[in-house]
Amino acid sequence: MIGGAILLMAALLAADWPRFRGPNGSGVADIAGAPAQFGPSANVIWKLALPPGHSSPVLSESRVFLTAFENGKLYTYAIDRAKGAVVWRRECPRGRSEPLDKRNNPASPSPATDGANVYVFFGDYGLISYSSDGSERWRTALGPFQNVYGMGASPILAGDKVVLVCDQGIGSFILAVDKNDGRMRWKTMRPEAVSGHSTPVVYEPEKGPMQILAPGSFQLTSYSAETGEKLWWITGLPSEMKSVPLVLADTVYVSGYNTPENDPGKGIKVPSFDEALAKEDANHDGKLSLAEIHDEKLKMYFQFEDLNRDGFLDREEWRVYQASMAAENGLLALRLGGRGDMTRTSLRWKYQRSVPQLPSPLLYKNVLYMINDGGVLSTFDPETGALLQQTRVRGAIDHYFASPVAAGGKVYLVSQSGVVSVLNAGGKPEVVAVNELDDECYATPAIADGRIYVRTRSALYCFGTR
Repeated sequence: MIGGAILLMAALLAADWPRFRGPNGSGVADIAGAPAQFGPSANVIWKLALPPGHSSPVLSESRVFLTAFENGKLYTYAIDRAKGAVVWRRECPRGRSEPLDKRNNPASPSPATDGANVYVFFGDYGLISYSSDGSERWRTALGPFQNVYGMGASPILAGDKVVLVCDQGIGSFILAVDKNDGRMRWKTMRPEAVSGHSTPVVYEPEKGPMQILAPGSFQLTSYSAETGEKLWWITGLPSEMKSVPLVLADTVYVSGYNTPENDPGKGIKVPSFDEALAKEDANHDGKLSLAEIHDEKLKMYFQFEDLNRDGFLDREEWRVYQASMAAENGLLALRLGGRGDMTRTSLRWKYQRSVPQLPSPLLYKNVLYMINDGGVLSTFDPETGALLQQTRVRGAIDHYFASPVAAGGKVYLVSQSGVVSVLNAGGKPEVVAVNELDDECYATPAIADGRIYVRTRSALYCFGTR
């Protein structure tokens, strides 16, 4: 795909790892020399102690950017890429503190950079941009938000715009602001989206304008990058989407997982709303409170289905609950393009076992990799969907939040407890090194110039061979 290749090359020239998961969210660096063996005392170029934050590092030519929070304050950091020293730190306004899932924190979205400036998003404020010297360029307040997990999607750059998806219980939307002054260029509502925090990618077809591909509840949607117009969509996704899609030629690969009950054959039969009212609505007010509900499964999911956070389930929220329970988890390969609803003709293949909730898939050297939250690694032929291997990573049986990345013929997997497994790329990858960092990891690494940048709970490491 010529247009996509040009776009990818432009991103690499502007910044080596310009957004969450690198060039167009691929997780791939086209470099050699990144080390296989490293740790707190091995192949350390530098180490920098930092406050907490789940945001992943992004790279310009001379800087590493990330966000953090400390003593109730939100910060953006610019770090000298060669020396590991803080060049500047800027505080973002924080007029509110929205509820968060215990796995989330106020500095989860990752920055984006055009090689000179940096663009950051905090759920407790909105978007803000700084120049390379730390001068504030503009700020655009957004929210408040009502996402049961807290906000987690990261901004991306598309031409002269900063694009951000804000999915929440009610009032979900995608917007674009001018990257030079923060002015709203367009905003499109996403009424079908009720949860999740998937970061979108850019798709530039051989013919036609640039598009934004945004996974959301129940569907993947394409928007015009210029106007925000909804161009085409594909249904069949679960109600919560968190992973980044992958684009190659005429195909997009996207994985989604909601609950164990969304695995094929495990679905819950949900009665109609009128049937539920007849059985559970003790005070006959036409809605259901948590105290009225006796079904243990529904009690567990109540907070996720109470979309407007008013303490009740109404008819529309019950409809979403029915749809959520009817949807299925899966890794899907979908044909790109079209106009309107493309569901009927889009599916190339689907796989529905050991699907991750959080880690995004990786496509590298004609192999598709998928590691789920419990550490099951699956590899596929991306053309046919044939399963090549499914196994647990030797020496790193753990939980996984970070997404896999690749460079120099190696695939890097980062577990929650800070174990970085390095595998030889291939359909049946072999572990060549298991590196322990002695600290928890939630962020996805960045790779450039033969170095890998790994953020733990308390520090940022730059590993490489001198």
